[in-house]
Formats: sequence, C-alpha cells, structure tokens
Amino acid sequence: MTRMVMCRKHQQQLAGLARAPFPGSKGEDIYNNISQQAWDEWQSHQTMLINERHLNMMNADDRKFLMAEMDKFFAGEDFAKAEGYVPPSE
Repeated sequence: MTRMVMCRKHQQQLAGLARAPFPGSKGEDIYNNISQQAWDEWQSHQTMLINERHLNMMNADDRKFLMAEMDKFFAGEDFAKAEGYVPPSE
C-alpha cells in the first residue's frame, strides 16, 4: 500500500516518498511532507539549475544555493529558474 502525505507543494494528499532522500531533519521533513510527484519535479528542476548555472556539487556555496532553492520550491515561493527556459506547452 502506498504511503500518503499531505504535500506541502501541491496542497493535497499524494503518494509519499519510499524513504527519506537524505539523512537528518531535512530529509525527515521532506519524507513526511513532500510527495513523490513534487520530489520528482524538484529533481528535474534541480538538474536544470545545475546544468544552466554550471553549479559544482563539490562547492559548498553551490550546495547551499540548491538547498535554499529547494526550500523555496517546496514552499511555493519564487525560486530560481534557468535563464531563457520556456516550459513546454500542454
């Protein structure tokens, strides 16, 4: 049976993650409050940010930037986007 969570990003009950994405309180918060759908959306957006902004995950400032943007993304706040990106029309 799929574990359901009240997703902070989508404001509805959705399937949760199978496990915390990383250790610690941040990972537990995501596990308890973020849906698999929202996590997948973030993973896609994060990859775009890393590529477009040439972020280096060995650099602590770049990792800190991504964590801050992840928090904004899940909270529904204005978050960083890739320059010139136009989402596909449905």
